[in-house]
Amino acid sequence: MLPMVSSVPEIERSMRLIRQAYEELLEEGFDLKMPPVGLMIEVPSAVFQAYEFAKRVDFLSVGSNDLIQYILAVDRNNARVAHLYDGLHPAVLRALADVVKAGHKAGKKVSICGELAGDPLVVPLLLGMGFDGLSMSARLLLRMKWIVRQFSMADAKQLAKEVLAMDDATEVRCHMEMVLDNAGLGGLIRA
Repeated sequence: MLPMVSSVPEIERSMRLIRQAYEELLEEGFDLKMPPVGLMIEVPSAVFQAYEFAKRVDFLSVGSNDLIQYILAVDRNNARVAHLYDGLHPAVLRALADVVKAGHKAGKKVSICGELAGDPLVVPLLLGMGFDGLSMSARLLLRMKWIVRQFSMADAKQLAKEVLAMDDATEVRCHMEMVLDNAGLGGLIRA
């Protein structure tokens, strides 16, 4: 997977090098298949070129931690501004939806990794947006599986549509807390 890609020429150069290495291995007598190559959507420029990027690789994966940090221009490790780092910010959610739409338009699968993929408030939205895969810590799997099973795809899509129309992260958070409470999942979002 190609990390921190910000332009089409970077992908094209990387793909040439990967193909060259693959061909060299074949010439040396190794019997292997070309591995699937994907890239991480981690910087804002990648969001805006996700379709062009997706056409050149086998899959996309959103690196949510870095993408949130760069979209919001907030260093999540700086105590003075870390409170501004919010995965439910409308700009972040719209960027995620745009990446999924672009990837699927190019016929590619789109996954997401990072803290958002294991956040009970966000998982129903990610499903509703159409993410094909969620990558998270193994310790979160059972909890997220339980949440996924509580929402039909139609409900998740409707929920994503509602939230994507909101313009305030606090409004999104309150709405998602209410939705999870109503689904009997409130205990998963409170200590």
